[in-house]
Amino acid sequence: MVHSLIIHDISRDTLTCKVFDGDPKTEVTKVKSIKNGDDYNLSAISISTHTGTHIDSPLHFSDDGSPISKMRLNTFTGKCTVVSVSGILTGEDMDKILAHSRKKLLLHGNGKAFVTAFAARVLADSDVAMIGTDAQSIAPEFDENETHKILAEAGIAILENLDLSDISDGDYELFAFPIKLGGLEAAPCRAILFEQERGL
Repeated sequence: MVHSLIIHDISRDTLTCKVFDGDPKTEVTKVKSIKNGDDYNLSAISISTHTGTHIDSPLHFSDDGSPISKMRLNTFTGKCTVVSVSGILTGEDMDKILAHSRKKLLLHGNGKAFVTAFAARVLADSDVAMIGTDAQSIAPEFDENETHKILAEAGIAILENLDLSDISDGDYELFAFPIKLGGLEAAPCRAILFEQERGL
């Protein structure tokens, strides 16, 4: 039996994806251009730390929380479970999901996988180290602040704005290391899933 490795890129394009309402727009400046007679190409970008696929650290909603640069690196890698969900998750929903999940959980809901404050409290009482979603935010609008605060106080990392459109439910190996931005509350990341494929 031969085992081959399938690599899934579950990141959105940082420069072209939709920006969260109220956040600054992404800007790209061509500083140098070979086409314009320069010796090389050089670009500058201006983005929010929450643009595209990114990770929120506990500092995002807690001044006592860890910044993204101080979080343990093993938070961003390891076994994870992808679960398809429908809409907004209650505490009861989360209890059922966690019964069959790894310590890193990714929610696939076609851009609408949200966690209520009740579900966040269930996560806070569990051994989950990271919660991810294919929505722009982990929380529904009516629980935006409360959900984030609960997860922040529990030290749970939040991986938002994933592209899980081609991913089946199941267990994978996750790699989602954020850019090292000292002292900040979030950072873009390149999120990757590794899957073992069995063959002859």
